[in-house]
Amino acid sequence: MKTKNIAQQLVSHLDTRSEDYVENTDMMKAKLAEIDKLLNLAEAGGGKAHHERLAKKGKMPIRERIANVLDPDSPFLEISPLAAYGSSYTIGGGAVSGIGVIAGVECVIFGNDPSVLAGALTPYAGKKWVRSLEIARENNIPYISFVESAGADLRVDPTKESEPNIGLGHFAETGRTFYDTIELSKMGIPTVCVVFGSSTAGGAYQPGMSDYNIFIKEKSKVFLAGPPLVKMATGEESDSETLGGAQMHSEVSGLSDYLAEDEMDAIRMCREVVSHLNWRKPGPPPSMIPEEPIHDSEELLGLLGEDLKTPLDIREVIARFVDGSCFEEFKPLFGPTMVCGWASVHGYPVGILGNNGAIYPDSSQKAAHFIQLCNQIDTPIIFLQNVTGFLVGKDFESEGIIKTGSQMINAVSNSTVPHITIIIGASYGAGTYAMSGRAYNNRFTFIWPTAKIAVMGPKQIAGVMSLVRRGAAFRKGEEFDEAEDAKIVKLVEQIQEKGSLALAATGLISDDGIIDPRDTRTVLGFCLSVVRNKAIEGAQSYGVFRL
Repeated sequence: MKTKNIAQQLVSHLDTRSEDYVENTDMMKAKLAEIDKLLNLAEAGGGKAHHERLAKKGKMPIRERIANVLDPDSPFLEISPLAAYGSSYTIGGGAVSGIGVIAGVECVIFGNDPSVLAGALTPYAGKKWVRSLEIARENNIPYISFVESAGADLRVDPTKESEPNIGLGHFAETGRTFYDTIELSKMGIPTVCVVFGSSTAGGAYQPGMSDYNIFIKEKSKVFLAGPPLVKMATGEESDSETLGGAQMHSEVSGLSDYLAEDEMDAIRMCREVVSHLNWRKPGPPPSMIPEEPIHDSEELLGLLGEDLKTPLDIREVIARFVDGSCFEEFKPLFGPTMVCGWASVHGYPVGILGNNGAIYPDSSQKAAHFIQLCNQIDTPIIFLQNVTGFLVGKDFESEGIIKTGSQMINAVSNSTVPHITIIIGASYGAGTYAMSGRAYNNRFTFIWPTAKIAVMGPKQIAGVMSLVRRGAAFRKGEEFDEAEDAKIVKLVEQIQEKGSLALAATGLISDDGIIDPRDTRTVLGFCLSVVRNKAIEGAQSYGVFRL
């Protein structure tokens, strides 16, 4: 039986007519417009000419394949759509990954984009592949792979100055996908592979390690080495159809389980396979009655500006995505720079931790206490990051900021309920770790366009480096060049600012994607549904808390 939320409704003090709000809204809309243009580039993949060539061969673009396999009018949460931004690779990295609903079942879908390098595995596609398998494993949901790959991207050039030397590292890292695919099957998580075209080397092993394989007549071709390499290695003459065609794998090798007439038939078969899995969620359904927030999500656009030092009451964010804008705050008078409390999103109960400034000793203790309580009652936690780090200085050191901060990090590290992190603003220093940053096995991590992620703020980094140079000159007895130092400080600030921006972070796949602030409630609701494919069990023990 679902119950009605009886927590107190949050009161908003946001002035939507203020100059700051209007400026912030304009800035956010400009960022979103830029992101939309980049998303369009990602959707275009290798470009119109490549798509036309695929169409002549009776092939659909990867996104059309995914759209056709999903249930009508169901959501698709794409993961890292702007991977490779800022690099020489095509935006998106040559692959599409995400979570969608197939035959009523939430599934992870990973697909090579044949319009980009014939589906070759770029370093960014490799990272997306690893992340897709990780999502399937952590959330206990079926894994669907749409395979059409030329194998590894052999163009990786370690001598190219514009790209890091990633050849060997990329090759070694993507080997993890073999291990993870096998692990899914061992854990009882189904893996379904649809081979849409030629799949060589690593691409060939995907069906080799999958539970269910669907091949397409005269389209699917799977071999460890294609005809040219076979001839070079053995002198044997062969053609792709007899060497690794769909008919051969269906009749002779047995690698194919289902033989489809065309792509749409293969997609139909994929849906049928998923429908026969008899998949059930062990996690509890929504226990609260879903209610729309009383405060407009459109107003989220004006909450944050370019200067993240400007204070933001995180309750203004919470009020615009939780059910009925109701929030039961925990310890509201203690540790005020950390807001903790309970709410529900789309009927799913959650604990929420949000920053209202830097982390103090008392706010660290409050957070550690609250995280333990959420684990005691098996409740997922949403972290809202807008943190400049832990407070430093003589007073805070003597108050035990290291000990209390470590207590919070201990609680976050040992928590076993699902964590979903949204980085809305600053994400600096150890505050990133304490607020369950990407390194802490979050089920999902998303960022707003206003997010900035770095060791510390650009001015602080530039200032520290200036002090180091000044000290070095003093020790050597050299005159310190103030003018030159000012130039370096300015340059460092610019470099660090650019490197900390949301687009830079998401391009490196350090998160699961940039989201429109107005979509926060929808994204959280979908993720909370996904995590319930696995039983939610809180931690039974923690590491030693230094008191």
